[in-house]
Amino acid sequence: MTDSAQQLQAFVLKGHIQPGDPAPWWRQGRHKFVFDRAGGRYIVLSFYGNAGDAIGQAALRALQDNHRFVDDAKASFFGICMDPRDNSERNVEQSFPAVQFVWDFDAEMHRAYGVAHRIWIVLDPMLRVVEALPFSADGAEFPQLLELLERLPPPSQYPDVEAPIPVLLLPNVFEPEFCRYLIDCYVANGGRESGFMQEVGGKAVESYDPEWKRRRDFIISDAALIELIKARMGRRVGVMLQKAYRFTFSRMERHLVACYSAEDGGHFGPHRDDTVRASEHRQFAVSINLNDDFDGGAVSFPEFSPRQFKAPVGTALIFPASVLHCVSRVTRGRRYAFLPFLHDEAAEKLRIANLQFLTKPAAVPAAPGE
Repeated sequence: MTDSAQQLQAFVLKGHIQPGDPAPWWRQGRHKFVFDRAGGRYIVLSFYGNAGDAIGQAALRALQDNHRFVDDAKASFFGICMDPRDNSERNVEQSFPAVQFVWDFDAEMHRAYGVAHRIWIVLDPMLRVVEALPFSADGAEFPQLLELLERLPPPSQYPDVEAPIPVLLLPNVFEPEFCRYLIDCYVANGGRESGFMQEVGGKAVESYDPEWKRRRDFIISDAALIELIKARMGRRVGVMLQKAYRFTFSRMERHLVACYSAEDGGHFGPHRDDTVRASEHRQFAVSINLNDDFDGGAVSFPEFSPRQFKAPVGTALIFPASVLHCVSRVTRGRRYAFLPFLHDEAAEKLRIANLQFLTKPAAVPAAPGE
């Protein structure tokens, strides 16, 4: 082998996970639900084996002793365990409260990461691998892990330059008068409590948790009004989506006016819009503020930046449905917004195929005072 070939051989990517690789996601189980909301801070994954021996116990104790990283919202600690006894007998969740445990009894997560031995894996705020450190018998690798966590900048400053956010801002998609008309439609008809989709037993189920999401929605059914909305989206959004993303949308899902109100504590925690099979056809999400006389209610993208967006009236905020985003709590007034999803014909075929995984809407819980 020539010197050049030997040099190139050193750059061949190995099969196991390495810095720069995205954290694996998988289709089944509760693990995806855990991690698809976890962006925006560093994640320390400890494939620690089990707490039945000194090595596993030392790893968990080291994480617990350094809970300041968790308390300061710089990092989250996850212990990945295949041994049911850690859950049923060793009571590790109570002993190590700084650590969130993922019970990987079927070894699904270990296989996804290519893990055969005990190892630390550190993820960045975009859920990409920063470092992978195999365990040593004497724990000598843990000081390296701590030094790495100390050295990493605050999540809001990672990487060291301001990262671009994959959003498109388009002013004047809806005229102020049209925004006012949509608000009037909401006020005249009222809204229903809005849930979020979870996959339970292979089906997408609408669930409700006011600590996670609080919003009320009005679904537009007037055909003439829907045509007016579609005309504006086609003329004022379609060309720009093609220019910015090389994407042509032909379908718009749900014509929905939403209301986040201060009296309800309106907000929506970090989430993605395509994480269950019944919603995986969604390609882009759109948020158009219909008013501006409110405080809070800003949209942000924690994987990329702490920046919050309160778009001007009639401005469309457009982003991929797979991007983690959240809405801060409204502290004054009411935020009204038009919130559709966009997709193309290939995705429409997927939507139709996945209708079998969609359950009928669940009974809507009454709001306080109702």
